[in-house]
Amino acid sequence: MPNYEHVFLTRQDVTSQQVDALTAQFKSVIEAHGGTVSKTEYWGVKSLQYRIKKNRKAHFTLLNITAPSAALAEVERQQSISEDVIRFLTLSVDELEEGQSAMLRKSDRDDRRDDDRGFGFGGGGRGGPGRFGGDRDRPPRRDRFEGAAADEQGEE
Repeated sequence: MPNYEHVFLTRQDVTSQQVDALTAQFKSVIEAHGGTVSKTEYWGVKSLQYRIKKNRKAHFTLLNITAPSAALAEVERQQSISEDVIRFLTLSVDELEEGQSAMLRKSDRDDRRDDDRGFGFGGGGRGGPGRFGGDRDRPPRRDRFEGAAADEQGEE
């Protein structure tokens, strides 16, 4: 039987329990048609790149499926009817990934990076020498403007 990776997005205002119920429903449809779901991953609520059916965020869920194409066609038909599912994508793959998917590995890596970075306001990061300090050699902004105003008056 062919292998598939199937990702579906549900509306942001649906609870995680309702997402679990939808996942269980889709798994039962696949199993009723002679397929198996080897892995289910809930990726959480993520921001969308653009609006989909008036939603800016969505619950993401991955299913690794080994099933005949008829089972997948039935799941996709039910998802297209459901008001809670806003988008789905099915990819045919040669073999299914073991362990965590790339999305979960990425979120673990991001969590570790946030823990290492700390919450201080000083040094490092993207903002230069200090997050709010800016360039330490410059005087505060008010003094710079007053100095520039005095220079202009002196020239006249």
